[in-house]
Amino acid sequence: MNKTKLWTKEFAISTSINFLVALNFYLLMIITSEFAMEEFGLSPSAAGFAAGIFIIGALISRVLAGKFIVPIRYKRMLYIGLVAGLAMSIAYFGINSIMLLFIIRFFHGAAFGISTTSTATIVSDIIPWQRRGEGIGYYSLSQIMATAIGPFLGIFLSQLGNYQVIFAACTIAAAIALFMVPMMSLSPKEFTADPKEERQPGGIRDFVEIKAVPISMVCLLIYMSYSSLVSFLTVYAKEINLADPARYFFLVYSVVIIITRPVVGRLFDARNENAIMYPAIIIFALGMLLFSQSYYGSMLLSAAVLVGLGFGAIASSAQTIAVKVTSPDRLGLANSTYYMFCDIGMGIGPLVAGLIIPYTAYRGMYTIVSAIALSCCLLYYLLHGKKVAKETGTYGIM
Repeated sequence: MNKTKLWTKEFAISTSINFLVALNFYLLMIITSEFAMEEFGLSPSAAGFAAGIFIIGALISRVLAGKFIVPIRYKRMLYIGLVAGLAMSIAYFGINSIMLLFIIRFFHGAAFGISTTSTATIVSDIIPWQRRGEGIGYYSLSQIMATAIGPFLGIFLSQLGNYQVIFAACTIAAAIALFMVPMMSLSPKEFTADPKEERQPGGIRDFVEIKAVPISMVCLLIYMSYSSLVSFLTVYAKEINLADPARYFFLVYSVVIIITRPVVGRLFDARNENAIMYPAIIIFALGMLLFSQSYYGSMLLSAAVLVGLGFGAIASSAQTIAVKVTSPDRLGLANSTYYMFCDIGMGIGPLVAGLIIPYTAYRGMYTIVSAIALSCCLLYYLLHGKKVAKETGTYGIM
């Protein structure tokens, strides 16, 4: 019975810490571009860089965290990330130049990368293997809830013009996360490497789990599309005179995911990943297209329903796939590899969107992004879906 228990104390605490770390990230992500444009007069492309440099820091830190999390131990690595995250959250109060903003965003991203790689690896290790789809689904739900509460609070407070309150909220979240770590009891584990795999020290395998790369490449494009929405939502909503309903975009988005996430996780375990990924990618792309053509509040919030349903299912299922195809001794690298590719997408999304906007305006940019998202159906089929179909004897969503 205990071997299949999912909601242990360590699972609950790790999931809670991940929520607080993600809350910090999304609270700032939604207002960074606007903050940079208003406070320092930056162009959309430069403001996109201010948002995206956070992800660059996270990307670099994940490379190191994935490699050293086992020898350093999970809990110590988590402490390193959370202490650094708290320090950077406090540092936002002293920003007085764009260069200082870039520097703080970079190192805050590095702390975020270490923290989330640690919690993901802890959870992947303690979840019963036969319930991995359901378990990772619940774990990733903590991040989805943060994507609702963070942007909702960020948009509300930014409309009041009070960025200091946002920085204070981030500092409180970081402090609570740090104080929760001592409550966890994690026993050091020794993993036995898969004898079927050759170990060649010093190569790329020391930093990347090759088996997790295919599904991670799909997520790179998905996250790139999603980050364009997050980074410019407030500016876009003001331009199309939908600032008030936009405040509820991520609230609707999260409610949809909370309702559907348990079903998605169980369906993944009972069927296979193709049953989730193909419909989810199509729904997400349709949501982005509807978002680009929203003229009324009802259209904008309907887009939130589709984006939440699609992106939420993609995120949890893709991470489960990355863990599923990896041997237990390389869970840290599998999670860091998955998150590295997601970080690349989140990082370049605002940059690419900022470069497109001057030529197509916001509606045109989001239309292009929806097409990119839809192309992931083909990419998923080529990189992973076809293999699953051959192994199970089924195609599509069957």
